[in-house]
Amino acid sequence: MGALLAIDPIAFKIGPIAVHWYGLILGLGAVAGLLLAMREGKRFGLSQELFMDILLFGVPSAIICARIYYVAFQWDQYKNNPIKIFAIWEGGIAIYGALIGAVLCGIIYTRIKGYSFWRIADICAPGLLAGQLIGRWGNFINQEAYGGETTESFLRGTLHLPNFIVNQMNIEGIFRHPTFLYESCWNLLGIILIFIIRRQKFVRAGEIFIGYFIWYAIGRFFIEALRTDSLAFQGPGWLVSLIDGLWTPMTWLGFSEGYLDPAYGNIRISQLLAIVFFVVAIALIIIRRKNGQANIRYSDPIVSSKLENAPAAVDEHHRPEASSAVERPAVKKNNTDRASSVDRNDTPPQGEDSVRKE
Repeated sequence: MGALLAIDPIAFKIGPIAVHWYGLILGLGAVAGLLLAMREGKRFGLSQELFMDILLFGVPSAIICARIYYVAFQWDQYKNNPIKIFAIWEGGIAIYGALIGAVLCGIIYTRIKGYSFWRIADICAPGLLAGQLIGRWGNFINQEAYGGETTESFLRGTLHLPNFIVNQMNIEGIFRHPTFLYESCWNLLGIILIFIIRRQKFVRAGEIFIGYFIWYAIGRFFIEALRTDSLAFQGPGWLVSLIDGLWTPMTWLGFSEGYLDPAYGNIRISQLLAIVFFVVAIALIIIRRKNGQANIRYSDPIVSSKLENAPAAVDEHHRPEASSAVERPAVKKNNTDRASSVDRNDTPPQGEDSVRKE
């Protein structure tokens, strides 16, 4: 089988400061998402600074909300040692919390700048998937968010995974499903799908972003049940049966659910949220098309309402220098004509002079 590989989670040290692979990978994911958004935004004439600002404010918002979400459902682990709440490099962030934080930040920022949230969110959707695709490899380094037990022959023979993944999935002598890899591949397919459909005429503004939630919810629902570290709660039996029934196709492919302690919960929160997100997203597309909110197409121009309402003086100020140079002779000519007009009228007609005197 070869030597087991336990990748050191610390990439390097700068004096007493340890730089973790987890943080570097999350940063790489953020940069990849930014580049995708900037590339597409250029087609619409949007400045690169717009997306850099969104990243600057959005990433901290996403990380904070992701950590709050995770800690809220794992409070027993932190209540006796609250300082550990800030040890984010040890893992423990929830993607749904990150999405909530990013969306709230995006809504506020686009409103301040006068842009439609839906238009900007459409452009950022592939970047979100790219960030998640890359970010999951941070879980790989930390040996977390893995799935239930499997066999080495399944990983090497069926999935044909390279040694460094297979060995890292050997956790305490037990091979585990690389759920991080399953989700990464699903997100990659989502990016390709967006690239294909976003140029189609039937796509309306906002539907790429909504479609992102549909795609991610489908993948997360089926992959989540493979994991052994899911956040969970105790729910009614009918809901358990519904979720189990929807997950049945995975059993046809030879997969089985990861272990979930019955004392901890019987419903995985991420699976339930995936169902909710899927239903709400489908309903939102239908409602927006029926009430006329989806009349704008994805390919239509994107304009800030604040730029539309800007005073004319602003346009004059930003007019290219060459244009101003062309117009200056005309201004001089007008001044000369005005002066000539005054000279010609210095001596008013007699009738007018008498009227003035009166």
